[in-house]
Amino acid sequence: MDESRKLFVGPRLKRLRRDLNLSQSRMAEELGLSPSYLNLMERNQRPITAQVLIRLAHAYSLDPREFANDDHERTASELEEIFADPLFRGAPVSRIELRETIENAPSLVDAVNRLYRAYQAMRGARETFTPSLNDRDRAEDAPQINPVDRVRELIHDAKNHFPDLDDAAETLASDLAVSGHEPFFAIAERLRSKHGIRVRVMPIDVMSDNLRRYDHHRRQLLISELVDPSGRTFQAAYQLAFAEMRSTIDALAAKLEPVDGPARRLLRVSFGNYFAGALMMPYGKFHAAAEALGYDVEVLAARFGASFEQVAHRLTTLARPGARGIPFFLVRVDAAGNVSKRFSSGRFPFSQFGGTCPLWNLHSTFKTPGQVATQIVELPDGSRWFSMARAVKRASNPWGMPDPQFVVGLGCELKYAHRLVYARGLDLAAADATPIGINCRLCERVACPQRAAPPMMHALIVDEMRRGISPFEFDAT
Repeated sequence: MDESRKLFVGPRLKRLRRDLNLSQSRMAEELGLSPSYLNLMERNQRPITAQVLIRLAHAYSLDPREFANDDHERTASELEEIFADPLFRGAPVSRIELRETIENAPSLVDAVNRLYRAYQAMRGARETFTPSLNDRDRAEDAPQINPVDRVRELIHDAKNHFPDLDDAAETLASDLAVSGHEPFFAIAERLRSKHGIRVRVMPIDVMSDNLRRYDHHRRQLLISELVDPSGRTFQAAYQLAFAEMRSTIDALAAKLEPVDGPARRLLRVSFGNYFAGALMMPYGKFHAAAEALGYDVEVLAARFGASFEQVAHRLTTLARPGARGIPFFLVRVDAAGNVSKRFSSGRFPFSQFGGTCPLWNLHSTFKTPGQVATQIVELPDGSRWFSMARAVKRASNPWGMPDPQFVVGLGCELKYAHRLVYARGLDLAAADATPIGINCRLCERVACPQRAAPPMMHALIVDEMRRGISPFEFDAT
């Protein structure tokens, strides 16, 4: 921690104490402080010191850097996006008020976020599932909060890092390496010898619309021939996760999502995928290789028998205390700008309810398949980020079928970019940055030729006698 910078973490300190079910006097005793001094820190009348952070780390198994990490900007962006909804147009909330709420009432912020997500789900249900007056049999119960959004929220809150799965995968990977076989064959043999599950690669006419299917009755894992070698290894590893780690996966999913429903089942799938990636790329070896190679995704993919997307995803999970990687974010978009995957071990302010900025070179990367495009971007809050993007394919397709492609974007705060092979030779301190927004409805940049919608927090200006650079002009005050 930079000792010249005063760090006020009162609400987080209070939340930690309440989560641990400790009184102020008990926590003060365990930290070697006076109750009055702890009270002052919780009320943000005293900054937390490096010594107290170290004591917190030892007493409660915390990483002091994690506790000191300031997520206020990300949270502020999320709240601003919520209050930009026309629902609140008659009751505007100032940015100062939002930041004061984040600082002093973090639990209230969480509640508002969940309430708005529930509102979004209900509004979508009304628009999508409103029964026809001529067909009363089509009436359906309104769905609960979108399970995909719920799982994204839970994984994001955990910084996309699950130590129990990492540790188990690392141990199993060491056991499999003893055989001397390539990972796919080692995993397949483990499934056969220990669990009686046979792995078979099947022709397309048998698999039809499936890339992977487990036959419970015949105890066979069937993988489509259209899946490439790295994908076959991943699918076999996913099956092994549920064969050997089912109880751990179930317990972790139940802990994060107490309600048994689609969100918890989707969490189990996510944890199976997490374990599969961790088995292919064991934490210690992968982290060491990433650091040594300057996070060269292509070389890492070749070394670990993985795809570009699998490596990029794994890089967002490197948060083990004492062996942390760069805190990356990952986003995957299609040609229409739809976001189908997003993960972050840092504080990148993803849009919750929209796409991405068209000025981000994620979208132009579709024109250069196989090449990694880099870009330095600057968000409206002044933060700068280094971004790498590459077009990827998920599986082969037979002739005449659509060939879906995606772009995977991987990035980090600019202060980490000097550790990346992609930034070698660049003067990062003097480099120009492309100004981008979260999405058009939240972006307040004026005169943007790519603007697709006016910002929701500002009044639209319509001048019949003038056409500006942007199709939408607004009052920026």
